[in-house]
Amino acid sequence: MKKLSAILLIDDDETTNFLNEHLLRKLGVADTVLVANNGEEALHLLAETCVSGARNCPELILLDLNMPVMSGIDFLEAFQPAPPNRPIHIVILTTTMHPRDLARLQLLPHAGLLQKPLTREKIEAVLKELFQYQLPGAEG
Repeated sequence: MKKLSAILLIDDDETTNFLNEHLLRKLGVADTVLVANNGEEALHLLAETCVSGARNCPELILLDLNMPVMSGIDFLEAFQPAPPNRPIHIVILTTTMHPRDLARLQLLPHAGLLQKPLTREKIEAVLKELFQYQLPGAEG
């Protein structure tokens, strides 16, 4: 399988975004890595990039929960993917495991939950599960 067209990182921590973007680019998993600093910024970015036929609409979103302006949970509640684009898989990437947040997440659409930090192994597991994609050089 070819690499993903785009991945969107949504996190308010600039260092986390920098490290995650660097890791994704190093592994060559996507043609484009987009970055938003909160849910509101991500909604605007998606509205611009996911117009019909757009090539840089993300296939995968890695979403932090605790952010100012618009949290990850608020983003999940507000996000409405525009058909007829291909599905956008949202994976929560966070340090929070508060029972209240976990209970709210049960009611919202997402494809998985990962504990920070993002690693090659975690990316590999997500790609394999959601896209049947294996990183080059990965063992079967």
